[in-house]
Amino acid sequence: MSERKLFMIPMVIADNTEQDVISDQVKHVIKSLDYFLVENVRTARRYISKLRLGLTIEELEFDVLDRKTKPEQVEAFFAKTKGKNIGILSESGCPGIADPGAVAASVAHRQGLRVIPLSGPSSIFMALMGSGFNGQSFVFHGYVPIDKKDREQKIREMEDAAARLRQTQIFMDTPYRNQKLFEHLIKVCHPNTLLSVAKGITGDEEFISTKTIGEWKRVKINVHKTPTIFSLYA
Repeated sequence: MSERKLFMIPMVIADNTEQDVISDQVKHVIKSLDYFLVENVRTARRYISKLRLGLTIEELEFDVLDRKTKPEQVEAFFAKTKGKNIGILSESGCPGIADPGAVAASVAHRQGLRVIPLSGPSSIFMALMGSGFNGQSFVFHGYVPIDKKDREQKIREMEDAAARLRQTQIFMDTPYRNQKLFEHLIKVCHPNTLLSVAKGITGDEEFISTKTIGEWKRVKINVHKTPTIFSLYA
């Protein structure tokens, strides 16, 4: 019997970029599968449809793997597929990176499945690539706190680590809070601290720019409701 596989399949991070950023390897793997664990079924169906692989979407099976999914639920998903290979699809970008797909990979390793990550767009790593910051030592903090006081403390902690460790600090917020986060960064950080803003990565309006906080204070930028990755360095 051939070795059972779990494929970690990248998703687009900008609308209508399927034919530009998704490789033939990824398309070939998707075409070979009929069972997927996905963060959002509607998004996954639309994505596969836009790849134009000749698949009948109604014949594919999907189960939800999101932040609420427990490892024992993933084990049950694996058991019911009776030896089939499985595809993992994130809501955006690469599964397993700041994403619940990591739970499936962990279960797969325990059960002896071969875990195969496929290359594709990741806003986190692409933001780092474009920032000009240290790519040897970096931390992704995920979402910053919502509370104003907690957020300010987190920003100061990241700025301190960037200066003290020469370590790139990468973080994000929900799109509708991006503008307030940017304004908070400008207010809290030292004028000489470097801030890289990477918004709309891979999309038609992609924007990646690195400046000191002092320079950003003289620039008008709108990141409201646009997926954005922020990075600090000193």
